Amino acid sequence: MRHLSAAAVLGTALTLAACQAVNTTSGGAVGVERKQYMFSMLSTDEVNQMYAQSYQETVSTASNKGELDNSSANAKRLQAIADRLIKQATVFRPDAAQWDWQVNLIKSDELNANCGPGGKIIFYTGIIDKLNLSDDEIAAVMGHEIAHALREHGREAMSKAYGIELTKKGAGALLGLGADSMALADAAVQYGMTLPNSRANENEADLIGLELAARAGYDPNAAVTLWQKMASASAGSSPEFMSTHPSSSNRISALQAAIPKVMPLYQQAR
Repeated sequence: MRHLSAAAVLGTALTLAACQAVNTTSGGAVGVERKQYMFSMLSTDEVNQMYAQSYQETVSTASNKGELDNSSANAKRLQAIADRLIKQATVFRPDAAQWDWQVNLIKSDELNANCGPGGKIIFYTGIIDKLNLSDDEIAAVMGHEIAHALREHGREAMSKAYGIELTKKGAGALLGLGADSMALADAAVQYGMTLPNSRANENEADLIGLELAARAGYDPNAAVTLWQKMASASAGSSPEFMSTHPSSSNRISALQAAIPKVMPLYQQAR
């Protein structure tokens, strides 16, 4: 335990030295103000470029399989909703206006959607069709996903991964800890850093997504009906969306509590 405590202290010092505190977005009406720690050698542009390559590979694969949908009514709905939401993204970070935003719909039964670093949006037809999503509910999903990109939660997760490796390799090398001890230190970092921040990230995406949708003229109450539908869909087997967006018993309550903050923005947008 004495060695593990030393490892934790040294690992934390090494991680902090390699990271910098940043504010990726403004707080908005919903008041998201948490500082984030990013690995200093992992820039926003680098992460955006890495994800853009992966995104294009996904889109190309879907196109080659005849699964890319660019012309259906749902594809046009997605693009129209995205256009309105993207215009509001600059409220939280002005540089989002220079992002190479893209929107694609893939034919798949998956209940899933994503907006990766740099504004690369993918929806799967399953989440729209199986949940019978209204435009307001699509905006709730998309706003949530765009919020993850604006807050650079992907870069933040990568920075944590670097921090974990730095903790293991740096502390292990200097203190001569064995493999078992380092495995314990790794587990401590995972549970002590990753999980709580993951919950925080989901809450931030909920709040910012709610405000984005409201500012774009979409009813923020749709975020509540969306998660009610998602909860029903999860009753049998967990959708893919839930594997990366874990639900919680108080999620709907938190959204309902935040809706009054953004309702004036919605009414003004209408």
